[in-house]
Amino acid sequence: MSDTTATQATQHTRRQALTPLFFVVLWSTGFIAAKYGLPYAPPLSFLILRCLGAVLILLPVVLLTGAAWPRGRVRHVAVAGLLLQAGYLGGVWCAIKLGMPAGLSALIVGMQPILTAIAAPLIGERVRPRQWLGLLLGLSGVALVVAAKIHLNGLAPVAIALCVLALLSITAGTLYQKRFCPHFDLRTGTVIQYTATALALLPLAIWLEGFGPHLDAIRWTPQFVGALLWSILALSIGAIFLLFRLISRNDATRVTSLLYLTPPTTALMAWALFGERLSSLGLAGMAVAVMGVAFVVKK
Repeated sequence: MSDTTATQATQHTRRQALTPLFFVVLWSTGFIAAKYGLPYAPPLSFLILRCLGAVLILLPVVLLTGAAWPRGRVRHVAVAGLLLQAGYLGGVWCAIKLGMPAGLSALIVGMQPILTAIAAPLIGERVRPRQWLGLLLGLSGVALVVAAKIHLNGLAPVAIALCVLALLSITAGTLYQKRFCPHFDLRTGTVIQYTATALALLPLAIWLEGFGPHLDAIRWTPQFVGALLWSILALSIGAIFLLFRLISRNDATRVTSLLYLTPPTTALMAWALFGERLSSLGLAGMAVAVMGVAFVVKK
């Protein structure tokens, strides 16, 4: 093997190793973006603008590069997008808008790796005993991280129901995409998914939030514009591209176990940005969550 080939192989291995780290960091900023943006816009209207912004950026890229459309799998790609985007994001953001604490929503959605592991045989995957131990450790770590931030005072049942819906939706979406369309061009596939999501959310946004051409319900403050741009570029394009790449190359259980690292990472970001307190219990939970994910992803 030549020096150039060896160097390229090393760089490829390094990129593969860093992809989960980049994904966790970007995905964890979702709650931060919600904290900045939701005070100034209804959740479904925000998500529609986020989807349309991503389409407006990606569609010219698709046309200029001649990216291939997923022939014969457009319907599957769209369905996976509806579950991963409309169901998951719509549920979580509406729940937070209704008063659901971010910690509790993170704990509920944190059940996803467990549900994915239970359903893994449906897509031909097997979960080893060591991975089950890691999944339980990861969930315990998440619970420790968010324990101090959970409160149920005045919490509406509909907010809990929306979070559970989001949990079921992202679990089903991950399994569906892994089963029916694990490989597709990320540029065209993402355009399909965001277009389907925007069309699905539009009637609800018009009915529930008065979404219209003048966007009267939105206050275009610098905080909202910054949150919207970050959501489009870092989350809807960056994080989703990384998620789809991970799904195409790894077992669904390994991919979803990375979500256990989201609450600890978000807690660190909230401490740095908003001065939120980090308890010793939370720090211990971070260590347990990292240990659990290591048990799951280790080959």
